[in-house]
Amino acid sequence: MKTGVRVMLAHLQRQLRCKESRWLLLSVLFCLNLSVTHAIGDVFWAVNCGGEAHTDVHGIRYQKDPAQVGIASDYGKTLMIDRVVPQDQILYQTERYHMSTFGYEIPIKEDGDYVLVLKFCEVWFTSPNKKVFDVTLNGEHTVVENLDIYNKVGRGVAHDEIIPFSVRNGKLKVNGETSKINGKVSVEFIKGEYDNPKINAMYAMKGTVEDVPSLAPLPGAHREQEEEEEEEEINESKPTKSRRPSGPKVVDPYSEDDTSTILLPVFVAVGAFFPLLFCLCKL
Repeated sequence: MKTGVRVMLAHLQRQLRCKESRWLLLSVLFCLNLSVTHAIGDVFWAVNCGGEAHTDVHGIRYQKDPAQVGIASDYGKTLMIDRVVPQDQILYQTERYHMSTFGYEIPIKEDGDYVLVLKFCEVWFTSPNKKVFDVTLNGEHTVVENLDIYNKVGRGVAHDEIIPFSVRNGKLKVNGETSKINGKVSVEFIKGEYDNPKINAMYAMKGTVEDVPSLAPLPGAHREQEEEEEEEEINESKPTKSRRPSGPKVVDPYSEDDTSTILLPVFVAVGAFFPLLFCLCKL
């Protein structure tokens, strides 16, 4: 009886140790997940354009859209947005657009390297060249030119434009250009020839492009990449064939035999015989 109890106790201890290991592993994974989730730059300004306040899966807190210019729309809620988790689809479903140029002002308190992330999604048009516009910083620098969201990713698909810039001694530097700022940087969406400019959401962070969380790959992009890699592997595995020259085969003049050399004395003898025969006939 005692032996059976000891076996049962040992079995329970093994199970507890196994559970402890599992909990330890889960705890480690959870902590790693948190470190990856929050391993982004210092986001100090974020707006869910045309929508309510929202906190995304990375912990970024988007404020309710404070803009009074333009039109807020949530028409995108009729669509499921690709490339983004369900929790954050709202960032691409609401938007603000205007029938002329409009924008926002980003407060900049200190020097450093910054990144502006602009979030877009085409929720209305079903073909390219319907909505095309530019984005500028500080009223001088074009940072996104001829943006056609549908042409880039299609309808109902999330798309981010990532713009790095820096501020030094009261000057903004972006794309090799500089301009003066006064504690804030304006981002403007420029009315173009095709429909109205818009923005779904955006945030500014102190950091670098490497600190920006990436969207999921475009639908089908992973498969296309795999097919290209497979095709390259097939081409590399094929044996290389020696290239044959085109046209008729050219005879090597140095490969001729010595027949002409052998017959030369015969030709000389025949040539000398006919004059000799002519002289004998004259006698």
